[in-house]
This record gives sequence, C-alpha cells and structure tokens, in this order.
Amino acid sequence: MLGAVAVALAGLLTLTACGSNTTRSDTTTGPGAGGGSANGTVGVILPETATSARWEGFDRPMLQQALSAQGFDADIENAQGDVQKFTSLADGMIAQGVKVLVIAAINSEVGTAVANKAKRAGIPTIDYDRLNLGGASDYYVSFDNVRVGQLQGQALADALKDKPGAQVIEIQGAPTDNNATLFAEGQHKVLQPLYNSGALKLVHSQPIDGWDNQKGGQVFEQLLTGNGGTIDGVVAANDGLAGAIITVLKKNGLNGKVPVTGQDATVEGLKAVLRGDQYMTVFKPIKDEAEAAARLAAALAKGDKATADGLATASSQDPKGNRTVKSVLLDPHSITRTEVKQVVDQGYVKAGELCTGDVAQICMQLGIAR
Repeated sequence: MLGAVAVALAGLLTLTACGSNTTRSDTTTGPGAGGGSANGTVGVILPETATSARWEGFDRPMLQQALSAQGFDADIENAQGDVQKFTSLADGMIAQGVKVLVIAAINSEVGTAVANKAKRAGIPTIDYDRLNLGGASDYYVSFDNVRVGQLQGQALADALKDKPGAQVIEIQGAPTDNNATLFAEGQHKVLQPLYNSGALKLVHSQPIDGWDNQKGGQVFEQLLTGNGGTIDGVVAANDGLAGAIITVLKKNGLNGKVPVTGQDATVEGLKAVLRGDQYMTVFKPIKDEAEAAARLAAALAKGDKATADGLATASSQDPKGNRTVKSVLLDPHSITRTEVKQVVDQGYVKAGELCTGDVAQICMQLGIAR
C-alpha cells in the first residue's frame, strides 16, 4: 500500500485518499496554471482513474503545488487508461516544448515510446511511480516497491503465525506493471521461505490484467471455490483488489476471519482495516513523491546534472533494457488498525470522510478526531 514522516498538508486536499471514489478526471492543469513562470513548463502525464483515484486526488494537486514551488508552470494531463491518448498528450507537450516530461505510464511500451520521442526532441524525461522497462528515461522517482511487498508479506506472516500450514491465495497486480512485479518480489522475500518450510501453503498466485478489481474478485472466487470454499489468508496487491476479495469473503461468511493485505491507504481500504475485514494496507506519502519529482525536474530543466544525480542516490534495475536507472526511492509505511490514525494526522485522509457510518465508533475508540 515506511521512513520519513510526511508533512501535514495544511488543507491542501479537498478530496479523500488515494483510492477514493471521488476523482477530478474532468480537471486539467494547463501550462499557464503556474502563473506564467519564466522558467518554463514541466509536462506531466498521469495514467488513469479507473483503478485508483490517487492520480487525480493526490498526485495532480501535489505535483502542481510542488512544481509551482520550484518556479515552474505545470501542464498535467490524465490519459484515462487510453494508450493512444497518452501518446497524443505526449506529442502535444513535446511540440509545446516542455522543459521536462514526467511520465506515469499506462504500460512500459507506451512509456518507452514517449521517452524516446522526448529524447529525440532534447527533452529529459522522468519515470514517475512506475519504471518503464526497456525505457529511455535517465531518472526514476517512486517508493521502494520491493519494500512495499515485504511489508505486505510480513503482515500476512504475522497474522498467520499461530496457524501452521495456513493456506494462502495471492492476487497480484498487472503483469505489465513493473511495480506489481516488485511487490510480488518483496512479498516472496518473506513468504517463500515459509512456503518452502510448510509453515504456510500457497494455493495459487494469480496476476490480474490491468489491476481490474472486478476481474480480481472473480478470479479469487474461482480459486476459493476450487479450494473447497476455505482459505486462511490472502495477499491482495492493493486496496482495490482487497475490496473485491472482501466482497467475496462476505458472501461466504469469511470476512474478518481471513487476513487480507492491501496497499494505497485508500478511504475504503482504511475503513476495511478499521472494521477488521482487511488486515493492513500500505501508506505511501505521495506528497514526498511529488516533491522529489519536482526537485529532480527543476534540476534537469536547468541542465544541472550534478544536482539531479545528488537527488537520485538510489538505483533501480531495468532487466529488459539491461541498464541501471538513477532513482529516488522513498519509504512506505505499514498500516494496521492501530496505525490508521497516522494517515489522518498527516492530512492524507480527512477524519470526517473516514469516520462515517459503522466505523465512527471505532474512530472514537482509536482517538481519530472528526
């Protein structure tokens, strides 16, 4: 879904958490939005809103604010999951002459194609949140996604530690998303030794094309049925998939009895954690990610490679491109029931939006003030 603590947003957000059902997909941030900066414009292309509203609810406003603070205008657009639109938006920004192009690609193929076009035009690119395998960007900004998976795996291992031989189903993210691969790698750093020893038993691990929540729920239901209608724990790669899995568990009277992981600290995910239907989520302070990308973009726009390299002190491997990419990798945070308050206190979720209905009393017990 953990390191330096994010600074409170001081009223920046008007929307709920990363996976809230509320989005601003009809909003665009044009090149004049930053006030006509003499430093020029940084282009940003976000991937979609269908599987997670983090892109519009968090990344867009936070990137806008961070780039403005660096003295740049921001042209921020969302491709709405359409590869052709992603390409068209990139072509427009390249023709416009943006100083830097920040790419949160739908998949590695379109991300690589766009980065190559920008490179030919002399425009530096930054892979944002997702590394484009076989790509051309010299820099990458994200969270430590292997660590995200380790947090998920460790949480499930902790939840099942008193149940030797517990059976586990894994519902992974899109196989075309390198982050999903890294999440699975991190999970298996913790879980594979337990599978090998027999402490846990892996029933099945299934990636879900496009992070499609509905398909994830259907696949899980089929696997659950095929396992005799029983399961002891579920690895869900994000809160959206976790929600679909919990819906199936409810139908079978198993919600709250089977620990389910998640990621993104969405409002619905956090509510599920408070109810006990979801064991944990992973909180990634997106403000940190946006600010890191803005600082890196500012350095590249000014041709200051030394400063850029000083910011990107980590590295990521691109096995398809056989290259090492200079990276900024930030720390994620594991959130179980008693830690939900941290996400609220840091301003990423408003208590008034989280603490409603059946979780209002739980919020009061945990000191989450409305």
